Amino acid sequence: MRNVKSVSFIIATAALLAACKSPTPVAEPTVVERAPTAAPTTDPRDVRPVETATVDPLNDPKGVLANRSVYFDFDSYVVREDGKPVVANHSQYLNQNKGRKILIQGNTDDRGGSEYNLALGQKRAEAVRRAMASQGVAESQMEAVSLGEEKPKATGSGEAAWAENRRADIVYQ
Repeated sequence: MRNVKSVSFIIATAALLAACKSPTPVAEPTVVERAPTAAPTTDPRDVRPVETATVDPLNDPKGVLANRSVYFDFDSYVVREDGKPVVANHSQYLNQNKGRKILIQGNTDDRGGSEYNLALGQKRAEAVRRAMASQGVAESQMEAVSLGEEKPKATGSGEAAWAENRRADIVYQ
């Protein structure tokens, strides 16, 4: 019985000593320094410069300057509220581009005599010219003429066609 206790003691001591044994050190990886590799000097991709040419806003069909007609009520030469943004947009453009000039063409519908329509067309063109001058456009950049009923936008008779023809057109020169 005493041998069994001694053997048990020896095994327990050996197990205890084995558990207390420090772990074997793990070899750290060696760091190898490499010289940096040079980047390729040419880009294999097909890269082209982007064209950034400025586009004249007059040539933009969806821009605010695409609308160049100011409409009037029957027998009137007062710029309506719906025409004021057109005048403002073109005035701003002309103020920023002092070298540009415009011709304002006054038009009427076909009702009334020729002399009356010529006079009314002139008054409409002058109304637009004065509205643009009040917004700073130089007089030397504008000219107002009357076309009377000679250049209709819409043909036929009836309020829809007449309304289209009661206008002043802004034509850039």
